[in-house]
Amino acid sequence: MDNPYAQTLDVEQLIASKAGDKKFPKFVVNWLKRFIHQDFVNGYLQQGYYGVDFCENTLKYLNIDVEVEGMENLDSLPDDARLTFASNHPLGGVDGVTMGMIVGRRYNGRVRYLVNDLLMNLKGLAPICVPINKFGGQARNLPKLIDDAFKSDDQMIIFPAGLCSRKNHGVIKDREWGKAFIKKSIDTDRYIVPVHFIGENSKRFYRVANLCKILKIKFNLAMLFLPDELYRARNGKYKVIIGKPLPPSFFDSSKTHLEWAQWVKEHVYSM
Repeated sequence: MDNPYAQTLDVEQLIASKAGDKKFPKFVVNWLKRFIHQDFVNGYLQQGYYGVDFCENTLKYLNIDVEVEGMENLDSLPDDARLTFASNHPLGGVDGVTMGMIVGRRYNGRVRYLVNDLLMNLKGLAPICVPINKFGGQARNLPKLIDDAFKSDDQMIIFPAGLCSRKNHGVIKDREWGKAFIKKSIDTDRYIVPVHFIGENSKRFYRVANLCKILKIKFNLAMLFLPDELYRARNGKYKVIIGKPLPPSFFDSSKTHLEWAQWVKEHVYSM
């Protein structure tokens, strides 16, 4: 039987489906294939892993070593505790699959992400994702999708910054964190687990991101470089620090949800 999760990425076909009657020069298509490392990516996608296995085997395929510190902080929680793992987002790829592997293995696959809906094109990752498209037709269903995810028994993984970290004045750090994970965790009686992922992208990535900021380009051009950043991460070593879970009662009325979100962000970077 064919594996329903095995797939092949075809840049030329993808461009044709999006461009309509507009034709792109062959050299542009070939450049894009090389830039996103189409053959290398397909070598993995064709193996047909899915869910947590997809995350774990991505790291193996890239020969990435991850050191995890602080897992013992989860030991004191009740067996039925529901958690929201809130992490900084330095890489935009490796950090995502790493968190899926860590949390998924700990909780027997009961894990969900809130992700950009573009990632739903990865058949192996889609089963553990909640697709978020703030600007498309799905936007009106967004509140229910998020509510259902937080009300479930799955452990949630979220990168509250939305975008991966940028470099400002020599410091790599997330932008302001969104407040939704605070509100939803309180509403659904979830502990929030702060996570610090230690890593960085290439200097080129930050140059592109900062250039877009200077030129006031609204399109997230740096996002197009993430497949190449994932490729460059091969043979890398990263560290993940799991902090002590914070009960929903911790987030009292002394701060607004947005203020609490920034407090958790700063707490993450202090770990």
